[in-house]
Amino acid sequence: MKRILVAALAGSSLFMAGGTHPEQAQMTANERQASVGDAPADPGPLATNLSSEMKSTAILAAMKKVADWQTPRIADSPSQDWTFATLYVGLLSASETLHDPQYSDAVKKVAEHYQWTLGPRKTHADDQAIGQSYLWLYRERPDPQRIQALHSQFDEIMQTPDDAAKPVWWWCDALFMAPPVWSGLAAATHDARYLGYMHQEWLVTSNLLWDPQERLFFRDKSYFDKHEKNGKKVFWSRGNGWVMGGLVRVLESLPANDPRRAFYVDKLQQMAASVAKLQGEDGLWRPGLLDAADYPYPEVSGSSFFVYSMAWGLNHHLLDEKVFAPVVAKGWAGLVGHIYADGRLGCIQPVGAAPGAYTPGASYVFGTGAFLLAGTEVNQWALHHAAKHKR
Repeated sequence: MKRILVAALAGSSLFMAGGTHPEQAQMTANERQASVGDAPADPGPLATNLSSEMKSTAILAAMKKVADWQTPRIADSPSQDWTFATLYVGLLSASETLHDPQYSDAVKKVAEHYQWTLGPRKTHADDQAIGQSYLWLYRERPDPQRIQALHSQFDEIMQTPDDAAKPVWWWCDALFMAPPVWSGLAAATHDARYLGYMHQEWLVTSNLLWDPQERLFFRDKSYFDKHEKNGKKVFWSRGNGWVMGGLVRVLESLPANDPRRAFYVDKLQQMAASVAKLQGEDGLWRPGLLDAADYPYPEVSGSSFFVYSMAWGLNHHLLDEKVFAPVVAKGWAGLVGHIYADGRLGCIQPVGAAPGAYTPGASYVFGTGAFLLAGTEVNQWALHHAAKHKR
């Protein structure tokens, strides 16, 4: 019997993983939910003026519709939380792809609001995630102030010895939040110490949570002995999407000749092969990867990360075009099918730690961010594919 959907569940665990930042502590629960996302009972009709074709004009139109819906909704709620940090990276990516500064300007306002500082928990990956945006903006204009807090805080963290009983990144989501900041800071400062720290901690997490049989990541060690209704292991789609997205973000800043690069490429290739085989007929993935039949709706945030990561792999010639190009095209079409007439991106599971229930209209900022990242890579692939066929 399929899981019963309870609308109230959509917001019940909203800040389970990330916590609130100081300003949000003064907000009511409803206000916090509205800023991070919501799940209206009636989100209105789906968009009928968008195309799922793998053509740049169609891809850009879908990206713009979603970005234009999301941006004004978060204009008055700056946050250092990981939920928003994911959106900010997506907006920066969309700004470059759409050649529209309004999205990057929105992120810059947030950075200036917080004076380029990270969240309050110094060693917590969730509070480091916003550093990805700071590094992106630093690459556009290398003002030392933009990474000064990162520099100081990470130098301090590296002086703290590891605790074997408590890994720094003990949950798989952390592999998206923190490692790209460490590798990005190494690239920005040409200081290999940050890469050394990142790789050491990545290995600790991988050794703990990687399942070599399924070639997927457990969310954390509490899921080792849990099972889906069909008896298979619990592998959360968004959790594995976080990891694949994190791999891509690390590879973006890892030097081409770095000997550690092969490790991350291999992980991306192994995960892509596993994920591709689990794609649904609608092009998307369910919350529980190994028991799709038990979940009535696809999960758009995890699916967006999968499409993003595989499209990036195609663009960088790390994945077989014959195998993965159809997966990406089908996945993108599935994602576009969940855009509503007003630009809302639906079917996004709210904050949690495992496969869960939600309603079709559920939309949260981290899912929008993942979608915009996916759009950028899919657009690059479409442009490359079109140019190749013109030759």
